[in-house]
Amino acid sequence: MVAIVVSLASTLFTVAASSSPSSTSFLTKLRSAPSLRISFAVTPLGCRRGKLMAHTIARATLGLTQPSPIESPKISFAAKEIDVTEWKGDILAVGVTEKDFTKDENSKFENPILKKLDSHLGGLLAEVSSEEDFTGKAGQSTVVRLPGLGSKRVGLIGLGQSASTTAAFRGLGEAVAAAAKAAQASDVAIVLASSESLSAESKLTTASAIVSGTVLGSHDDTRYRSESKKSNLKSVDILGLGSGPELEKKLKYAEDVSSGIIFGKELVNSPANVLTPGVLAQEASKIAAAYSDVLSAKILDVEQCKELKMGSYLAVAAASANPAHFIHLTYKPPGGPVKAKLALVGKGLTFDSGGYNIKTGPGCSIELMKFDMGGSAAVLGAAKAIGQIKPPGVEVHFIVAACENMISGTGMRPGDVVTASNGKTIEVNNTDAEGRLTLADALVYACNQGVDKIVDLATLTGACVVALGPSIAGIFTPSDDLAKEVVAASEAGGEKLWRLPMEESYWESMKSGIADMVNTGGRPGGSITAALFLKQFVDEKVQWMHIDMAGPVWNDKKRTATGFGISTLVEWVVKNSS
Repeated sequence: MVAIVVSLASTLFTVAASSSPSSTSFLTKLRSAPSLRISFAVTPLGCRRGKLMAHTIARATLGLTQPSPIESPKISFAAKEIDVTEWKGDILAVGVTEKDFTKDENSKFENPILKKLDSHLGGLLAEVSSEEDFTGKAGQSTVVRLPGLGSKRVGLIGLGQSASTTAAFRGLGEAVAAAAKAAQASDVAIVLASSESLSAESKLTTASAIVSGTVLGSHDDTRYRSESKKSNLKSVDILGLGSGPELEKKLKYAEDVSSGIIFGKELVNSPANVLTPGVLAQEASKIAAAYSDVLSAKILDVEQCKELKMGSYLAVAAASANPAHFIHLTYKPPGGPVKAKLALVGKGLTFDSGGYNIKTGPGCSIELMKFDMGGSAAVLGAAKAIGQIKPPGVEVHFIVAACENMISGTGMRPGDVVTASNGKTIEVNNTDAEGRLTLADALVYACNQGVDKIVDLATLTGACVVALGPSIAGIFTPSDDLAKEVVAASEAGGEKLWRLPMEESYWESMKSGIADMVNTGGRPGGSITAALFLKQFVDEKVQWMHIDMAGPVWNDKKRTATGFGISTLVEWVVKNSS
């Protein structure tokens, strides 16, 4: 027996439970108990002051790891139309292109903003930028303390030859956040050296991208460090891009999406000994509880999944001591008719050992297989953002078949035949092609919700990384219309997608001698055959897209999660609402 301590309505109760309790049944019993109320915090994943870690409900964490309390950056954003020389604060950051930095024959700036600043500084800005060899190239930045302005420091942030994309302006925000952290600045203003040519709509999207980059750049996931340095950034003024209610609404939208991205990044960063399938389900339930006016949660345990005949999914989960949890969040708008029903399905392998086809050798990245739930993080991060934005006219189902792919005497073996919930049989010729087995039942479940369109996201194949590299996700869909929708959403969200073919002739390599199909073909076209496999579990009447995000889920240079997919999903849902 183990004692389980849960915080309920500010009171501690001790409950006896078996040594490996089902989180779902345990929570169900608590909810039905008289005069007890379960409340969930709306803070980022991990331990928070005054709250117990969600995973302590299940059992003590392997390694006794307890994530440290952290707080999301609380930054006040405002759009203002004031003279840059009159703004008062710690850093005035100017985004400049290489073209903005051209000078006349007297080595004076031609750009009006830079010319005005340099004039107030007695030529020191031009002098310092020359000494620092700053030319406006992408990635360049310099922050100097110069007397003569309302701001204590002036920062120059390079945007490259030109800047017109969401990614470029998001990068500007991230660079400003880094500069503010280095200088321990609390009040910052951001202005573009050239903004006069931007349309009214472009000014809205530009300001939104800058805000998003600043929030994301200010966030530092320090939950698993013994020491950390906090950012002091408290307020950011966006200058020269307009003002008023419409812009303020856009800035709030950017903050909501950014909070979803941060949540998704924290999920992916969490090690597998902390983020088990049960904990992932609890984090999903917290989202629904936080935005209960529009979100509801249904968590299915193993027995309930058996009733739904999810043999493909449960076969993957069979070897793990941590039981599977099938997650289903539903968003319904606060009012008005529903014009579109969508489903977002995310691969939720909280750890993937490869099973009996264990990941071995250089480059197998088994130590990074905590990120194999990156698709589910994108889906749940989008759910958090959608819960705050509350788009009208659209119903959204967020679906994750969460489990681990481990090795034990109860586990799935190469050569086994499993049966998915639509009755199709699969010969497992590789236990390390497990993600598609979980997605098979998740896609069938999604279709049964009566949705019009489905987008699934998964860190599915190394083949897609080989094809597209670390920054671009591959997309597969039979629907040209859906492809256009999602690509447009990704461009607005600042993420890179590339459509790959669904070559039907490749299905020959997926045929089994004893079952309906095998779960993996040969190495050639591996990401294509994976998509063709998933197609077998989607109703022909439903528009469907598969996003293979194995490359962009993780930033190798920074050794951290990227939060990829969340911006695109939110943009797509919002566009479908209108």
